[in-house]
Amino acid sequence: MIEIGHPHLSIRRQCDLIDLHRGTFYYIPAEETPLNLELMRQIDEEYTRHPFYGSPKMTTYLQQKGYVINHKRVERLMKKMGLRAICPSPQTSQPREEHKIYPYLLNGLTIDHPLQVFASDITYIRMRQGFMYLVAVLDWFSRYVVSWQLSNTLDTDFCLQALHQALRVGTPEIFNTDQGAQFTSLAFTGCLKDADIGISMDGRGRCFDNIFVERLWRSVKYEEIYLQEYETVAALKRGLEAYFLFYNHQRPHQSLENRVPAEVFSYA
Repeated sequence: MIEIGHPHLSIRRQCDLIDLHRGTFYYIPAEETPLNLELMRQIDEEYTRHPFYGSPKMTTYLQQKGYVINHKRVERLMKKMGLRAICPSPQTSQPREEHKIYPYLLNGLTIDHPLQVFASDITYIRMRQGFMYLVAVLDWFSRYVVSWQLSNTLDTDFCLQALHQALRVGTPEIFNTDQGAQFTSLAFTGCLKDADIGISMDGRGRCFDNIFVERLWRSVKYEEIYLQEYETVAALKRGLEAYFLFYNHQRPHQSLENRVPAEVFSYA
């Protein structure tokens, strides 16, 4: 139990001790104007259906639905949501200038066992009022969700929380992400280097480099988020805990010969 008035431990330290991102502790979803929230809901649904849509196509889609909207507004909202097209287009997930970009290591690689490759990404999670961000770490071979965290900001901290949690489960040979500032940060890459893990990053203009995480987001949204319309972060967190337990231990995957991810991951 976290105590706001604890005499010795800060809220941040207490959150670290129980693996809870401090943004989640305060249970305040990120906010926007009602119109922008409606636009973001539409963008999220269409992007989940067509993840190759960048802001120009998304602007056209919204205009065809009757919204009086320009490209700059859509581009800003997609950037705020952390969305970028998964085929050649201007990138909205940008590294900072001082951050090193690592090569993509999975091209032509045969991935045939658990703990060979972990992959991570961030997605926008809508709520009835406001929104949150979800990061997950996925074992590429087994599709097992190794760890996940929620945040109301696109900072690095919650990605580091998910990384530390994942490495307590197992150490992969390679860790693959996009080139976003969260993953190119010195704190994130330094943690991977300290664990002697190969760092792989999606190349700009490369389609489907992190396709299995994109498929996970589609499953999470269609099978959980869009059905529930969560009102509080606490309820969202409980819902995701239940969903990922189901996803890992009960949901069969055709690509795994109808086995569940936990069964395949347990071979590691």
